[in-house]
Amino acid sequence: MTLDRALFFSFLRSYAIVFTSLLSLYVIIDLFTNLDDFAGNGGLVTMLARIGKYYSIRVAQIFDRLSEAITLLAAVFTVSWMQRNNELLPQLSAGISTQRVLRPVVFGAMLMLSLGPLNQELVLPRVADELQVPRDDPQQKRPLEMRGGFDPNGVHIEAFSGYRRDLRVKGFSVTFPESGSAGMAFLQADEAIWSPAESGWYLYNTTPEVLPEPLPEQLKPLGPRRYFLAVKMVDFQSLTRASHLYPLASTAKLQEILNSADSRRLAPVAVIFHMRFTRPLVGILMIVLGLAIVLRDQNRHVLVSSGLCLVMCTIYYGMVYGCKYLGDQDVLAAPLAAWLPVILFGPIAIVQYDAMQT
Repeated sequence: MTLDRALFFSFLRSYAIVFTSLLSLYVIIDLFTNLDDFAGNGGLVTMLARIGKYYSIRVAQIFDRLSEAITLLAAVFTVSWMQRNNELLPQLSAGISTQRVLRPVVFGAMLMLSLGPLNQELVLPRVADELQVPRDDPQQKRPLEMRGGFDPNGVHIEAFSGYRRDLRVKGFSVTFPESGSAGMAFLQADEAIWSPAESGWYLYNTTPEVLPEPLPEQLKPLGPRRYFLAVKMVDFQSLTRASHLYPLASTAKLQEILNSADSRRLAPVAVIFHMRFTRPLVGILMIVLGLAIVLRDQNRHVLVSSGLCLVMCTIYYGMVYGCKYLGDQDVLAAPLAAWLPVILFGPIAIVQYDAMQT
């Protein structure tokens, strides 16, 4: 138990060092690459405050991208340090198997890998809107490109541009389905404002000025060329959120999107949804493969083992993201695109882990 506890805390120490190093390196490279975007009116103090706010919000996103890599490096460094200090050989000489020696490291890796899904479900959805704020537009005055979306009741909504600061959009248009109570109808508005409290849109300067009776059940007249449109899902965030930001949504939100009528975005969202369940397995398989490479030949130089780990990670994540791309393009079914890397690398990881020297 004493050796297990010492090895476990050694792993946690390595994890903290790798986490701090990679996070700092990421921030420094990104900052100096985009330093001009933070320059503006207000002087040095204002610029430093903007930089601090920008990267403090993005820590969760950076961690989401690097979580598995940080865990792998921490595990590899822990085991390599054991080899360097000849701490592994005495235990093996005492009849303890390599798999038993590595149990605290594997347990620590599983514990740290669990932080990735927790961050994905609890933190990223809360800061998703802030993550969309550009570096050079902290006041959110620049118009945003909008996209269309279907509400679960079949109503299709589109907009030309939006302003996140006051939840206002320009060039708003809504098409009511033929299956609705009033039949097919089309309504345009020069301007619309999203009301989170009432879960709907206030439409202004609409065209046509008067819609024939009966009105669609989602639409409530407020005055001349003014209406209130009640919706269930197509809010301001869904109209401004690009497809590459779906990974910032929670699993419950992804399931809600999958249950909507917008078939154009079902494939990419379905792949992301299924990858949420395979992410822990993908991470632990990568850890096992990395440890197997380091310990398969204990006479191999540490730098050579680290290089082989890097090659393995490149191939592994190339496979993961290649399957994701094929799933996004509907070449592979979404469940298969998410589970195929686990199916292919799972047996290899088990064989390599079992083949480590004891």
